[in-house]
Amino acid sequence: MPANPRDVIVPLDFPTKSEAMRYLDLFDAEGERPFVKIGMELFYAEGLSIVRETAARGLKIFLDIKVCDIPNTAKGAMASLAGLPIDIVNCHALGGLEMMRWAREGLESRGGSPPLLVGVTVLTSISEAMLNAELGIPDTVNNTALRLARLAKAAGLGGVVCAPGEAGLVHQACGDDFITITPGVRFPDADTIDQQRAASPIDARRFGSDYIVVGRPISKAANPVQAYRRYRNAFLGIGENIL
Repeated sequence: MPANPRDVIVPLDFPTKSEAMRYLDLFDAEGERPFVKIGMELFYAEGLSIVRETAARGLKIFLDIKVCDIPNTAKGAMASLAGLPIDIVNCHALGGLEMMRWAREGLESRGGSPPLLVGVTVLTSISEAMLNAELGIPDTVNNTALRLARLAKAAGLGGVVCAPGEAGLVHQACGDDFITITPGVRFPDADTIDQQRAASPIDARRFGSDYIVVGRPISKAANPVQAYRRYRNAFLGIGENIL
């Protein structure tokens, strides 16, 4: 996968395959082939078949299942996923250096060109107050995300999931070819709901995000394809009068 590809990832956050496929049909009808994310809700409901059926449409896939367990279990989980037609998969950086290393080894165990493995740093639903008081980590969110990004790089991962405002810091510390995937992206007219560290697609581009993940502002829009194009154009810098 090329460094800094810059794209919008569209989550398939639906409880059933039929709903996810109907959603993708909307994009097919308009000639759009978005990079999609299959998360835990859909993956747990439908299993491996949803990945294969989505890939059969010719779409790139980010399998967002956030593996986090003891190193041996993480390695086995990734080995089980290694043969799937996916482009990106992730694990929690909080699992530690050895867990991430073993997860990478599991993903590489089948040879060939394995999907990009990225580490989740600090969830965008976590504020600094939560980080300090609830999780007992006495540091800033930025410093914590940066420390975990460096750990992921040391483990041989190809990038991280982080908040948009942290993307530039991660690139400074880990290099421009270390991929940053940033959820929590929405225009000011969208509800942030459970996102604590959100940013607009224009700001995400300026911060240095390589990929942005945009879920409900697209899926809940009156016209999801139109909303997707609005976010994509803003993120790619195609016209600046999109607000």
